[in-house]
Amino acid sequence: MTPPTETLTSERILEATEEVLRRHGPAKATVVDVARALGVSHGSVYRHFRTKAALRGAVTKRWLDRTAEKLAVIVTGDGTPEERLRAWLAALFEAKRHKAGDDPELFATYTVLAGENGTVVGEHIADLTGQLTRIIATGAGSGAFFAPDPAAAALAVFQATGRFHDPCYAREWTAPGVDEEFSAVVDLLVRGLSSPSR
Repeated sequence: MTPPTETLTSERILEATEEVLRRHGPAKATVVDVARALGVSHGSVYRHFRTKAALRGAVTKRWLDRTAEKLAVIVTGDGTPEERLRAWLAALFEAKRHKAGDDPELFATYTVLAGENGTVVGEHIADLTGQLTRIIATGAGSGAFFAPDPAAAALAVFQATGRFHDPCYAREWTAPGVDEEFSAVVDLLVRGLSSPSR
């Protein structure tokens, strides 16, 4: 039975879009496929997302936001700034590794979609570096870190750990020794941030 249009929400459309993308891949998935999966007309989908590009951008943002939301909890959580920085970087690596390993087809699909949605990806990176900035600024305020410009330090940390979160390195995330390499990079970055007075 076709559900009434009133019950059609953006969230339901995004969930269905994710399933359609998983089944068909980004090249073949269409708005008509999404509408069919929901039992509605494609016009109903377009009332929520005006274009196919808007729908693809929204589903990409939703996927990226899941990681950002998990990391945001660490920013304001317990622990010293150093502990939170280490936990945040480890959680980012683990989240990306799980996405790549648990559902490689969907990960590949989202990698394609992320390439199409530069604005969405840019906003995601800004969100993540903003979270890092808050951790580093807290550390600088407490004297744990020496970081005259926390935003610049956060960007440097993010870029320096790119091998452990940038999708182009996904094949390396399960290589032997990668956890030890990750720990070595994080140790180096934390030592570099540590206040000279410590």
